[in-house]
Amino acid sequence: MKSKILRLLKESDGYLSGQQICDYFQVSRTAIWKVIEQLKKEGYQIEAVRNKGYHLTESPDVISRAEIESMSKGRWAGGHVVFYEETDSTNNRAKDAGEKGEAHGTLFVADRQTSGKGRRGRGWESPAGMSVYMTILLRPDIQPVKAPQMTLLMAVAVVEGIHKVTGLCCGIKWPNDIVCRGKKICGILTEMSSEMTYINYVVIGAGINVNQETFPQEIEDRATSLRMELGCNIRRAELIAAVMESFEECYETFLKTEDLSGLKERYNALLVNKDQDVKILEPGNEYYAHASGINEKGELIIRTEDGEEKTVYAGEVSVRGVYGYV
Repeated sequence: MKSKILRLLKESDGYLSGQQICDYFQVSRTAIWKVIEQLKKEGYQIEAVRNKGYHLTESPDVISRAEIESMSKGRWAGGHVVFYEETDSTNNRAKDAGEKGEAHGTLFVADRQTSGKGRRGRGWESPAGMSVYMTILLRPDIQPVKAPQMTLLMAVAVVEGIHKVTGLCCGIKWPNDIVCRGKKICGILTEMSSEMTYINYVVIGAGINVNQETFPQEIEDRATSLRMELGCNIRRAELIAAVMESFEECYETFLKTEDLSGLKERYNALLVNKDQDVKILEPGNEYYAHASGINEKGELIIRTEDGEEKTVYAGEVSVRGVYGYV
């Protein structure tokens, strides 16, 4: 009820009468008053005027279940939020919930992670109050072999969500790193539980650098944040809601064909590797090629120096630009 009351207050142009809220939820005025007091303690500035009602004058820059759900505009992606002040990894929490039958579309968000994960088990710096750490739980009715393509959906959603909230134009380094001016601003990790012919669940996690002003020396030449690029703080809950809104639309487009044919042009338009010379790194082998974009399976299409056209599979190789990070 708290998140719904918060949404009503945000959507109201003026005062929202206590009786209106009571009638909407079919609860007592005392129950409404208790929720309002909770919101005030969390930092929301709410005026209460006799015979007028309640008016939200200022919202704090916080992430919480109520704040995120109050900003959600989708039908199912992130409509239900499980929030942690601190946890080991939102991917771990989503997988545990997936095993226990939690609903499709549930979003797990943490203010801080103690064991954030990157690709191939690498650690991910996860300080409190700075970034977005979120994982969505999905139960797609598709063949397991197609699940890795969904990582690319989140990449598109993150870039579009960032642009909607901040106006900043980021890009995708194939397959799923989000970069800005040659530095990484977001990592995405997809994990799955499946049998031979069906998926139990898929979790897709995204860690977005939002309000950091510095990074550890070992990564400062490769990492950036929205604040460092824009010079101002960004409201994390608003960003989460925007990413989820885009992801829901991308996911539904994906399910129509069960591949990336409906999103290929959209993804390629954001791909920093497109029409670029790249260096392909394979175990025991590396070579130069020219990348032309992805196909409907999410594979990177390249042309080698001897003119051969081939595709590169996500997860089998690393792609780095010839110059710089991307």
